[in-house]
Amino acid sequence: MTLGMSGSLLSPELLRRLEQLQLLAQRRAKSHLRGERRSRARGLSVEFADHRTYVPGDDLRYLDWNLYGRLDRLFLKLYEEERELPVRIFLDASESMTFGEPVKFDFARRVAAAVGYVALCGFDRVSVLPFPEHANELAARRGLRAVRGRRSALAFFQHLEQLTAGGPADFNAALRRGALEARQPGVAVVVSDFLDPAGYEVGLGALVGRGFQVHAVQVLAPEELAPTTYGDLRLVDSETGAHQDVTFGRYRLAAYQQTVRNFVARLREFCAARRVRFYQAGSGDSLDDLLLKQLRAGALWS
Repeated sequence: MTLGMSGSLLSPELLRRLEQLQLLAQRRAKSHLRGERRSRARGLSVEFADHRTYVPGDDLRYLDWNLYGRLDRLFLKLYEEERELPVRIFLDASESMTFGEPVKFDFARRVAAAVGYVALCGFDRVSVLPFPEHANELAARRGLRAVRGRRSALAFFQHLEQLTAGGPADFNAALRRGALEARQPGVAVVVSDFLDPAGYEVGLGALVGRGFQVHAVQVLAPEELAPTTYGDLRLVDSETGAHQDVTFGRYRLAAYQQTVRNFVARLREFCAARRVRFYQAGSGDSLDDLLLKQLRAGALWS
């Protein structure tokens, strides 16, 4: 594989570091497809699990001759079959994600690329679910469903790079639909600013209720986290187009910053109460810090 294949998404140096990581699953995967994740099924892969008494018709290649020499009885070696881990990445592509410098969606898309690449290197099955629907991106979005294997990484990155953000989205409906569509739960990574006016509680709750191991990555722009502009301003809602003229003085600036802190604190508390791992990053932050420090500390991978 050519390490520079990810285009503008991930640097060759970061790709090399990501290749050393492995996704962690709190539960053994239940998928019927063979991968590199241990399951409770007994198969014929390389990890020894147990013995059972030989019965006529069993494959003689898996007899334990050492045990036969000690006990004078025939036993068959059983191995843990490796199963893939389904990984679903919910990518917020709504209009609000076009805000900021750097743009929030660009950072979020790079997060999705990194999570997907680690999963593909582990031969897990990756699906990226952008929301809302964009009719002109159907081919790219189809190419991001049920991707498997490291050899698929080039096309995976190319399809991610074709995605754009825009339009209003229903955060809760998108997550609820993704939870119901999944054949079996696995890891769900939600990358969003979580600023949907309808909230985030129903959507995250649907994933938790379905049995997913949920990781929530909040991406905010530097201007949202620590705005410096004040005076007479016209504020425009990026998704509804509604606008309001305000005088934004230093006092209001301080009040706004406290409102942001309160919002993030509530989101963090909601996640903690439901065992959802929560992370926050600014779109101008170092991607390496989020991937190699925060997500590792949050046990997404090791």
